[in-house]
Amino acid sequence: MTTANTHVVYYVATSLDGFIATSDGGVEWLSSFGTSADDGGYQAFYATVDTLLMGSRTYEQILGFGDWPYPDKPCWVFSHRDLPVSRSEVRLTRRTPLEVVSELQTHGLRRAWLVGGGQLAAAFRAQRLITDYIVTVFPVLLGGGLPMFGATGAQEQLRLLSSRPLSNGIIQLSYDSKPLA
Repeated sequence: MTTANTHVVYYVATSLDGFIATSDGGVEWLSSFGTSADDGGYQAFYATVDTLLMGSRTYEQILGFGDWPYPDKPCWVFSHRDLPVSRSEVRLTRRTPLEVVSELQTHGLRRAWLVGGGQLAAAFRAQRLITDYIVTVFPVLLGGGLPMFGATGAQEQLRLLSSRPLSNGIIQLSYDSKPLA
């Protein structure tokens, strides 16, 4: 089930073997590819989203990085735990993905970035709420870790919109969830 007025975009970096982080949540392997003037289109993408959606472990990891990197956008954090919230734009929720997406619509928010993690992405996918996938594949095999989707789900056909090589062997793939013709 998708919502007609709100797009949910799973914009994610993954290893070639499908992991978004090491088993302990580490993402240091991403920085091993260096910096480039080409940010993979991140700034342009970020400018297109109205709001962010993330799981509690992703939220805690981002808090550990220092300054909050999303000061200009509302953010829903899905958690059954009480977490520290010091930013007015951060909202903790225990609601389902479908309930939150419906709430986004009532606020006029039309494009949401599903930041992660894999368990939350699996919950959104199970309710068929992800409308677009932008997957940046890094040429590394982690051999294990946190998968791009924390649980298996039903088969879903995606339509390739674009594929784009970036620096250092990194490839960015864009799909939407419209059925193949």
